[in-house]
Amino acid sequence: MKLVSFSSQGNTTIRPGLVVQETILDIPAACTLLQLSSPDSVQGIIEHYTTAKESLQSIIEAAEQGKLGDASYALRDATLAAPIPRPRKNIMCLAVNYTEHAKETAALRDHGGEPPTQPVMFTKAPTTVNGPYGEITIDPEVSSKIDWEVELGVILGKTGKNIREDNAMSYVFGYTVLNDVTARDLQSRHKQFFKGKSLDGSCPMGPWIVTADEISDPHNLALRLRVNGEIKQDGNTKQMIFSIPDMIVTLSRGMTLEAGDIIATGTPSGVGFSRVPPEFLQPGDTMESEIEGIGTLRNPIVAS
Repeated sequence: MKLVSFSSQGNTTIRPGLVVQETILDIPAACTLLQLSSPDSVQGIIEHYTTAKESLQSIIEAAEQGKLGDASYALRDATLAAPIPRPRKNIMCLAVNYTEHAKETAALRDHGGEPPTQPVMFTKAPTTVNGPYGEITIDPEVSSKIDWEVELGVILGKTGKNIREDNAMSYVFGYTVLNDVTARDLQSRHKQFFKGKSLDGSCPMGPWIVTADEISDPHNLALRLRVNGEIKQDGNTKQMIFSIPDMIVTLSRGMTLEAGDIIATGTPSGVGFSRVPPEFLQPGDTMESEIEGIGTLRNPIVAS
């Protein structure tokens, strides 16, 4: 299934939907028509997916039978928010999780280009979350070095602590595309990741969450990043240093992970600040972040 958070003309309330081909099925409206029950947010669906799944499947079947005309919207006519518009916790992220990315940043970081022996982690504030087509605002008084980082986002589906490696993938609800937009000058100035990674709107995400059953191998997905149509990053998740189970196991040691938690799994090589000369996003640019089997983000860059 593909789950979205969306609004529509005449109804600006953000609500959960199911994407079927080029149509969004309005889950709350469909439940009313079919006398079903389901949570009224994607977060709620994730938390109660075991019971909600039957209703969602019934909605899809009813749509196939032409019964949901009053609860259906053309995808092109809807406004998509991030699948989880306001996460309950910080987004958990991995740094230098691709070998070539470690090499390209060797001269600019303390790791010397050597892959880390343990996952390097940081977080982004919930206020960073932006929609799949939302504007990314550059304020020159805050930062002049805004960089791109396409990443696979992992959405957890249940709560756990001290999770075993052989059971880690059972905690994955689904996958999304995200971009770890970074203010490199702030990252360098403050000698840590959080501030430079946490500017408002600096984590576009979506267009939807694809449930785990639809992605046969999340460790073999092509990732691409384009700026104004030019490919800047072109990698594959098979190049990750630490796997998704590695991340879940490490993060859950002594720390409870919860349904709806988001893990950003790192970015491949091709980021702007490691290029010669360095390249950064500018107002008027369009940034596209694409992952095979999931979808594409298209975010215009604007001046404040």
